[in-house]
Amino acid sequence: MSLRTTVAAFAAVLSLALPVAASAADLKVAYVDLQRVLLEVDDGKAAKARLQKWLDDKQKEIDKEQTALRAEKETLDKQASAMNAETRAQKEADLQRKVMTLAQKWEKSRGEAANKERQEMEPIIAKIDQVVASIAQRDDLGLVLEKRDSGIVFAKAQLDISNEVIRAYNNLKSTAAKDAPKK
Repeated sequence: MSLRTTVAAFAAVLSLALPVAASAADLKVAYVDLQRVLLEVDDGKAAKARLQKWLDDKQKEIDKEQTALRAEKETLDKQASAMNAETRAQKEADLQRKVMTLAQKWEKSRGEAANKERQEMEPIIAKIDQVVASIAQRDDLGLVLEKRDSGIVFAKAQLDISNEVIRAYNNLKSTAAKDAPKK
């Protein structure tokens, strides 16, 4: 490659790289801890409380059934010596079916809990995304990263907009309530 070609190639690369470097220097970046925001906004707290109540109710129901099954097993163990082998085997099989049914119910409730959590949190996450977008637009941020999923190892605390997102989200809710038509 001649010197002239090398210089021309270098000039071409440099002309492409300078605007990118200049725009990168002007790029404003921030990050947000969405998990923290989700747990600290008023709607998130209310959704978490509703979900926890639902989980507690399900757990009480399962605990009640589990206690009944334990009592049934104790009764069976006490009466086993007085039963013939066929009756004892039938009652043990019946108890085993009840235990399996309870285990399936518990697994089903875990799936329902995950589904319920998704249903509760999706609209809140959508509003949080809107708040983040409005803050980014207002502050001319070119990039807003999520703290946990972005691979951020270190970032200055002043780049964290989580508190601002929480305040803006809660203010958005209270402003909407004030602006709502009176009945």
